[in-house]
Amino acid sequence: MAKGNKVKKEIDDKKSYEMQAELRSIFEKIPNEINILLFTSPLKNEIFNESTRNVLRIIRQFAPKITLREFDITHKEAKRLNVEYSPALFINPGRYGNIRWYGAPIGEETRTLVEAIIMFGYGHTHLSPDSIKILDKISSPRDIKIFVSPTCPYCPQQAVNALKAAIEKPDLITLEIIDIQANPDLAEKYSAQSVPQVYSDDRLIAMGAQSEELFMLSLEKMEQQTIFIPESDAEEVESDLVIVGGGPAGLTAGIYGARSGLKTVIIEKNLLGGQVANTPIVENYPGINQIGGKALVDLLVSHALEYVKIFPGEEIIDIQKGGIFNVQSSRRRFSCRALLFATGAEYRRLDVQGESRLTGHGVSYCSTCDGPLFKGKKVLMVGGGDSAVTEALHLHNLGVDVTVVHRRDKLRAQDQLVKALLSNDVPVLYNIEINEIRGNDRVEEVELVNRITGDRTTIAVDGLFIAIGYSPVVELARKTGVDITPDGYIKHDGRHRTNIPGIYSAGDVEGGYKQIVTAAGHGSAAALTIFEDLVNPYWKKEGK
Repeated sequence: MAKGNKVKKEIDDKKSYEMQAELRSIFEKIPNEINILLFTSPLKNEIFNESTRNVLRIIRQFAPKITLREFDITHKEAKRLNVEYSPALFINPGRYGNIRWYGAPIGEETRTLVEAIIMFGYGHTHLSPDSIKILDKISSPRDIKIFVSPTCPYCPQQAVNALKAAIEKPDLITLEIIDIQANPDLAEKYSAQSVPQVYSDDRLIAMGAQSEELFMLSLEKMEQQTIFIPESDAEEVESDLVIVGGGPAGLTAGIYGARSGLKTVIIEKNLLGGQVANTPIVENYPGINQIGGKALVDLLVSHALEYVKIFPGEEIIDIQKGGIFNVQSSRRRFSCRALLFATGAEYRRLDVQGESRLTGHGVSYCSTCDGPLFKGKKVLMVGGGDSAVTEALHLHNLGVDVTVVHRRDKLRAQDQLVKALLSNDVPVLYNIEINEIRGNDRVEEVELVNRITGDRTTIAVDGLFIAIGYSPVVELARKTGVDITPDGYIKHDGRHRTNIPGIYSAGDVEGGYKQIVTAAGHGSAAALTIFEDLVNPYWKKEGK
């Protein structure tokens, strides 16, 4: 066994053992009986059926309060509950027959099942007071359908939000969690070609993961909400350093800041790990030969949690400067002596006709999340860098008919990735740009233009994956008064200081090489600079 693979196996084994021990300690103390019904059909989705059985068997070993009964989909109990799909899961159907899960709780969705068992077992959803206030405003029925995938790291957060709503309001809210891999027909019916997607009463109300309060607000308003402002002040957190962003730069900065003696917190409005969480395979992180992006993020987060408190799902609304920075998030206030922007970057868009309208309906920016739905279908991967080639190979390995489209005459990806692409006979169209994406309720065809000849062609495709780089997330920094470079990145000196004393930057938001190890290095260097500056402020020497 190669040294890198051996290290990875040791890490995986240790992580699995620790996870099982933690689950056992939580599940053994569950006070309430949990009744789980599983409905299956030997004629449909037997792989998913068996996967569900295996997951439930393992969990039952840890949770003596769980009882499990399995019925054929033709059984009278299935008819009573109107079960049409296999596998179908019900937890405590006596009271919560309004909650059903169509698919297997495997992969990322195992986290959703664990959260559900904890909520049912302990009889508490732990909804925030603000979420409860929003739910109390809902007086008419809501029929929720949430589309998820076992490969999507964003999905559990949104599925748990929906579960909390249905548990809290069983008389008004019904819920179906639908796995798009087990139920591609339902995904097709709703044109749910990106996950997570949430429908209420067959109306699309949310795409992507949301904080708990934003989900509840979207459910109440019956349309996607982008910001939540609490009605009253929440808890205030005092610290030395507030880090905005939970990617490799922010997480590493948290570790180094805390180890330097600074009371440090990390605030992340989206998924911890940033872009890395959606990377299928990471092969250039020192010391680890090959590892899934999400697995690497889990290691980083677990390490950071030994030192710092992390506040996920919170968005910064306002920052007041002064001797002490006052930071208002969507849930609470923070005060700190120093502020680090490690906000990273977000997917860059093509900005062509049809892109926004068909995003989530064939247009995707995440092959890990959405790729399995396109097995056996024809898609284009737009881009020529490491991300585009890596994701094209991932789609190819999933059985997707993928063609790479690149606007230049040569791919920019690393040689090893290019060789892997060509050895797998993945076609590449050079000097081609996307001019328009067409389709009624899903992607049906794409118009291409040759940058050299100007010729235009139209090809029929089922999907379009876009990996053309990232744009730095600098809106909050700009709003705070931080200088931005002409290229759109945060302007800083050689030690990650911005133009505002006490405010720093690190990672992809600064530009430079877009690599995980580089971002982590920036994070550690920024944290050490912050520690030195708080001990001996440079701005006082300079008379600022």
